[in-house]
Amino acid sequence: MDPNKKLFLLDAYALIFRAYYAFINRPIRNSGGLNTSAIFGFVSTLDEVLRKEKPTHIAVAFDPPSPTFRHKMFEAYKANREETPQDIKLAVPYIKQILNAYQIPIVEVEGFEADDVIGTLSKLAKNQNFEVYMMTPDKDYAQLIEEGIYMFKPRRSGNDNEIWGVDQVRENFEIDNPIQVIDVLALWGDATDNVPGAPGIGEKTAKKLISQYGSVENLMKNIEDLKGKQKENLLNNSDQIIISKKLVTIDINVPLKFEPESYRVKELKKDELKKLFDELEFRTLSKRILESSEAETTTQGSLFDLGTTINGNIELTVNSFKPENIDYQLVDSEDQVNSLIPLLEKSSVICFDTETTGLDVLQSDILGLAITIKESQAWYINFIDKLESRATLNRFKHIFENKDTLKIGHNIKFDSQILKKYGIEVQQPFFDTMIAHYLLHPESKHKLDRVAENLLDYKMIAIEELIGKKGHNQLNMKDIDINRVKDYACEDADLTFKIYNKLQPEIKDKKLQDLADRIEMPLIEVLTDMELAGFNLDVNSLKEYESQLTYEISEVEKNIYKYAGEEFNIASPKQLGVILFEKLKITENTRMTKTKQYSTSEDVLQQLRNSHPIINLILDYRSLTKLNSTYVAVLPNLIDKDTRRIHTSFNQTIAATGRLSSVNPNLQNIPIREERGREIRKSFIPTNEDYLIFSADYSQIELRLMAHMSGDENMLEAFNNKTDIHRSTAAKIYKINPDDVTREMRSNAKTANFGIIYGISAFGLSQRLNISRTDAKNLIDNYFMSFPKVKTYMDQCIENAKTMGFVTTLYGRQRHLPDINSANSVVRGVAERNAINSPIQGTAADIIKIAMINIHRKLKNNYRTKMILQVHDELVFDVYKPDLESVKQIVQFEMEHAAHLKVPLEVDMGTGSNWLEAHP
Repeated sequence: MDPNKKLFLLDAYALIFRAYYAFINRPIRNSGGLNTSAIFGFVSTLDEVLRKEKPTHIAVAFDPPSPTFRHKMFEAYKANREETPQDIKLAVPYIKQILNAYQIPIVEVEGFEADDVIGTLSKLAKNQNFEVYMMTPDKDYAQLIEEGIYMFKPRRSGNDNEIWGVDQVRENFEIDNPIQVIDVLALWGDATDNVPGAPGIGEKTAKKLISQYGSVENLMKNIEDLKGKQKENLLNNSDQIIISKKLVTIDINVPLKFEPESYRVKELKKDELKKLFDELEFRTLSKRILESSEAETTTQGSLFDLGTTINGNIELTVNSFKPENIDYQLVDSEDQVNSLIPLLEKSSVICFDTETTGLDVLQSDILGLAITIKESQAWYINFIDKLESRATLNRFKHIFENKDTLKIGHNIKFDSQILKKYGIEVQQPFFDTMIAHYLLHPESKHKLDRVAENLLDYKMIAIEELIGKKGHNQLNMKDIDINRVKDYACEDADLTFKIYNKLQPEIKDKKLQDLADRIEMPLIEVLTDMELAGFNLDVNSLKEYESQLTYEISEVEKNIYKYAGEEFNIASPKQLGVILFEKLKITENTRMTKTKQYSTSEDVLQQLRNSHPIINLILDYRSLTKLNSTYVAVLPNLIDKDTRRIHTSFNQTIAATGRLSSVNPNLQNIPIREERGREIRKSFIPTNEDYLIFSADYSQIELRLMAHMSGDENMLEAFNNKTDIHRSTAAKIYKINPDDVTREMRSNAKTANFGIIYGISAFGLSQRLNISRTDAKNLIDNYFMSFPKVKTYMDQCIENAKTMGFVTTLYGRQRHLPDINSANSVVRGVAERNAINSPIQGTAADIIKIAMINIHRKLKNNYRTKMILQVHDELVFDVYKPDLESVKQIVQFEMEHAAHLKVPLEVDMGTGSNWLEAHP
């Protein structure tokens, strides 16, 4: 092949669809609301190919809109496919315009698919001495590979691009010649394209048969070699198999000519591209592609990394630190401090950021403090050399504790906790730009650098630029030139202030001011104190439990080895797959991973529970080892060396519904449905013998909210009469007297009650209750007959979302649902379920936050009792025993009066010598 003739042929729709679904959970949109995910991913990949692979010639093949010869041959061809998502339909014209601006030929032939076009061009180009690369993830193309024609599989999940030649096809399909891929696919079939194949024959068996017999035709000639059901299926479906072979065969005789000059890589039409990129708001692509600047060498993730890098590099922005545009001053003398304080005292607002020795609040010391009161100006108070931190900070105490001064920060909770260590109680009012951005864009990323890029077109100084990447050679902030530290710190404060000026009007405009002022911003102070308070841990109890779990794990291992007939690494999916599916042959209907291993995922094993005793043992082993490695063995290592307590961190900006999450450790995910998980709660104990653990938990708050929001009379009546809602529901859906409701009926009704809130389907309910789909559908139908306004409410939620593009809680929290009008039923279904559930779950989150704020206000400075944990609908307190009765009254009143609904809010309360006793 001529090294100066390198042709890349791109399968347009294969790449477009993959790009679209790579971003399905975090779609990219321009300010006009257009979903640009597919366009961005396609163009990023095209640019990467041109820069890195340097083809001399290139073309992009599209499927035609009309039926092809395969549809005429087999009417059901691709009949199962979902309608193309509307976002993709809107994206394709833009992609074609961009290709025209690149001067890249678009090849589309009536009656033939893109793979036929690429197959034909590949053979024609090879005959003219070209080295050809077919760029696609589609396995069908493997049949075309020969010397000089390769399949270029774009990288994904952080892996490199794959280039398949003849050897790779032989290895992956277990065949001698790539042309035999056609025969493998003929037996295997393709559910996506509705190619029927041979019933009962999957990937593994298809490869084995063709490896042995060479072709479908030879297999049928030797059909007597086979036995049983496999033989019967092949004989009974021979015509279907022959049709399948024709369907999967790529036509290499499309009426096309290959004229090399038409495909040569040409100069870009930069003006046309710029207009398109401006409309699509592809700032980084525009800069890198059109300006050929240093940004060209920036690592750009492939769209197939599925979130590993691409979304982190979408918009690197065009502005960055320029000393001439700002006034950042170093404050490192008493005289300078004396000059700064009066300026701050006169201001009604301060924006600040602390520089510390680390991110662990309890173990970190302050290095400096950046403050600003106007854009493009900031001061950095340096505590490293000349100023003594505690004494100097005390000079600013009255400013931070002034209740008339608005304090602005990005993740202000961290800075408040640092200052609290130095005796400064930062007082409300707060404006946290991280939280404000979350309220406006709950599905986005909220780190300061990302927000600055998106809102200000500004690329911040990265911490790695100062101290280097993690490792032995990483520097300490104390070792960095103080002027560089000053610029870095002041930039944080300055940009936060600029972001505040952008977000504050938007918060007001989007009617989120009350939610911010009443709930989210005041909650910062509550979480600050909860995190610093921490939870006492009984280490000895955990050590004993660890010994017990270790013994149980050992016993389960022995039984697994007994059934397996040998010892192996149970934690290795590869080794486990071989044992289950090759040695024990538990099922032939195996699922393979992308790395060509047997899938032994949780859902796969759950489906095989009754197939072999070893499956339950493996699930038990995984449960035990996860419990031990995630919590029991780890929690003692997370005890702070000074406080001797566990200090979790609460995050207000993770869950789109408004729920809090916790990390380091995650105390909200301790498994409590199983007895083994509940045992962990025993280890969470009060401060000492003068204290108790007190738990208060909302009773069925989401169902009560459904009753309130739907206004269903039957549900309202059940709650207002304080009847057992699940028994009452069972009586209605089974049409019997409440006294005749069995335990199983009540359990089914309970599952339905909570499942309906989450938009559960008949299939989902049948899975949960282990009943037929028909019975599940009847149960749901009866449910809606019993509570008709619930169905009306759910339908209304979906309609509102379709009209407005978002849903709201009772307190105005918004959940944006851009896919609510998607033509793809799977994508739309997810959005519809969120439309139903988010107002309820989000309102429940808002209500408990209101309760937390009011309880904290009453407890602080008046009681030795502290609120130490929130887990969904539960609050946990470390109660000083003499406070107990008063605290109970406060907590019950504030939780039950946090909202005024059409039904009463009820709270279950308990106390004990540990968390499990307080809340079994």
